[in-house]
Amino acid sequence: MIALPYDYFLIAWFVLAAGCTAYVAFDQFNGNPEPTVMKWGFILVTLYMGPFGLLLYVLADKEPRPGEHEHFTSPLWKQGVGSTIHCVAGDATGIILAATVTALLGLPMWIDLIVEYVAGFSFGLFIFQSLFMKKTMGGTYWENVRKSFMPEFISMNAMMAGMAPTMSLLMMGRDMRAMDPLELVFWGVMSLGVMVGFATAYPFNVWMVKKKIKHGLMTERGGSEQRQEGHEGHGGGEPPKHDVGEMKHGSGHQMGSDATTPQLAALAGVTSLLLISGMVIPGFSVNLGLSARDVDGSIMPPGMINTFDLPGEAMKDMAAVKPRQVAYVAAPNARGDKVLEPRIENGVKVFDIKAEIIRWNILPDVAVEAYAYNRQVPGPRLQVTEGDHVRINFRNALPESSTIHWHGLILPNEMDGPAKVTQDPVPPGGSYTYEFDVGQSGTYFYHSHDHPDRQQALGLYGALLIAPKDSAAEVRADLDYTIQLQEWLKREWLTYPAMLMEGALPNYFTINGKAYPSTDTVAMKVGQTIKIRFIGTNNNFVHPMHVHGGPFEVVAVDGVNLKDSARYQADTVNVGPGQRYDVIWTARKPGKWLVHCHIPHHTANNNVEQHGGGGLMLVLNVQ
Repeated sequence: MIALPYDYFLIAWFVLAAGCTAYVAFDQFNGNPEPTVMKWGFILVTLYMGPFGLLLYVLADKEPRPGEHEHFTSPLWKQGVGSTIHCVAGDATGIILAATVTALLGLPMWIDLIVEYVAGFSFGLFIFQSLFMKKTMGGTYWENVRKSFMPEFISMNAMMAGMAPTMSLLMMGRDMRAMDPLELVFWGVMSLGVMVGFATAYPFNVWMVKKKIKHGLMTERGGSEQRQEGHEGHGGGEPPKHDVGEMKHGSGHQMGSDATTPQLAALAGVTSLLLISGMVIPGFSVNLGLSARDVDGSIMPPGMINTFDLPGEAMKDMAAVKPRQVAYVAAPNARGDKVLEPRIENGVKVFDIKAEIIRWNILPDVAVEAYAYNRQVPGPRLQVTEGDHVRINFRNALPESSTIHWHGLILPNEMDGPAKVTQDPVPPGGSYTYEFDVGQSGTYFYHSHDHPDRQQALGLYGALLIAPKDSAAEVRADLDYTIQLQEWLKREWLTYPAMLMEGALPNYFTINGKAYPSTDTVAMKVGQTIKIRFIGTNNNFVHPMHVHGGPFEVVAVDGVNLKDSARYQADTVNVGPGQRYDVIWTARKPGKWLVHCHIPHHTANNNVEQHGGGGLMLVLNVQ
């Protein structure tokens, strides 16, 4: 999935890695004189490390001219490269295979690390060392297992000490697609982990080659030619006789170790400590108890605080909407809050509402991935009359469960909408029918009540306007305009549910799904009145909504008309989440009069003003 800018880098990286691997494979099997196991070692490491693997091959192992391989590879640092290549090729292969399997099985990260270690160590010891190197080392298979155990243990510990924290911190970091083998970033983390593991294992392998505990680079020529291995660097010259093991092709290569038992014990102890630290310490920062299934490829908002006790459900709630799940792309000039006309079935007003993921423009050049009812933000306006019997057929086309709550209405409990409280959540692809008598009048709204912190923030809300049975009870004006407030978080191409918490604060604000200057301009004439219905469909802030050009009269609060004696004059009302205010404003003077939130940051678009403002602003254009 292409979701973040570095996804393009990863594509380029792996194309480059494939090219480098193809070159190394061709060159190894068309003239580089060394054992087959080392040929495959360099091929695998180049596959994992891309151009860095190619660099190591060219600098340390590729025969510069015919007959010079022995001389070229003799320096100790190159022999250490060869030893580390052999270690990484075997161990990393086991680690990567184990990581893939454990992720697909849904095992938690801490188990994954243990399985990776066991698999890497086993693959390196029993296959790459004892089996593939049997001809070179001589002796029986189990003798080679015994001889290889300690050097492989030290080398594997050092390598995993680098790989484990790299994988843990990146896989459980901001972009948790890295836990999913079906995502490219998973393989990017594996590649980086192998490079870090190579760096941590290299110095230990240099020492073991120096002490003749491990083989380094070798030369193998056909026929009567000799196979040789150098252990120490001597300024690029020919290594001394006692540092070069010589044998006829296929005769085996016995090594006499110079290391003492205390040295080996100290090395094993230190690398074990590094290994344990590398596997345990990341658990202080990230939740190693989670699996790939628990986080479902979540991408967290930039700057979010991730802790070791953050649950997977919380991560999924805060995660970006996945662009590949967009089912519909709305026209850039599409408007929300369109009146949904009901059909009449046996006297019942029937509405059909569908929730799905769409791409929605809040500005001409800014689009969000939104959760939407009937492909619009806000959702369609439902207009009914007090006393109506209504039926709402809800269909859920989201990738997660959902419900609808009818905010402020008195209705049967089973129709109220809270998930797992009054009804089972409607699963993806499922449906639910809400049916009730409308017994109130005024300004109301509907919204999701299943993960509302996520779903309502991403656009699942709409106006529900109920006319009184007695039309004389309606507080009328020349014009009627509904304002539904919302907050959005759009960063680095992705849309996140805006939340009042670290790293998830909104940077865009909308009225009826659009940010100024894309909000409506309402045309009026001097002397006309307008009824503005403020609805707090947002999740987070209390918005002090202010009208220029004179005060207004507050005539209704939360759907209930105020008595004449209770109505009051104001020029600002604090509209909190879930609150509604109906106000009557009179156009006293010609001009462009603003309606806006009085928090200046909320009248900017990503902290920038456009044409005098942004976000929660619209114009009453009085002629």
